[in-house]
Amino acid sequence: MPKSLDRILYLEDVQAIADVVVMALEDLAGFEVHHADRGAKAITAVESFQPDLCLFDVMLPDMDGPETLRRIRALAGHDDMPAIFMTAKTQTHEPDDYARMDSLGVIMKPFDPITLGDTIREMWNTRPDRS
Repeated sequence: MPKSLDRILYLEDVQAIADVVVMALEDLAGFEVHHADRGAKAITAVESFQPDLCLFDVMLPDMDGPETLRRIRALAGHDDMPAIFMTAKTQTHEPDDYARMDSLGVIMKPFDPITLGDTIREMWNTRPDRS
């Protein structure tokens, strides 16, 4: 796993939300972000973009965030891809489901764009294998 967090692959199908997140992460937090609006596009982007972290919306048309992450982790060299999920709706069991997927955490929508980068860095820095 990379020692620093610089590149984030972001999956979100709602353009207005994506615009806010990309602006917050690039302009305010200094990350390099690649936005995909479909799971298949995120999977395709992994090899060329080489993200340090996946930030995935949970509910998407076609392929949801957790399934997209499973498929990325099935690719050679990406089996330990760190991920954070974003969701507006959470059921009681869902945080446990995401934890079983070894996600770093869940960010609830609505979120504060000003502190989004800090929240992601905190989750990144508290991961168990900070190598």
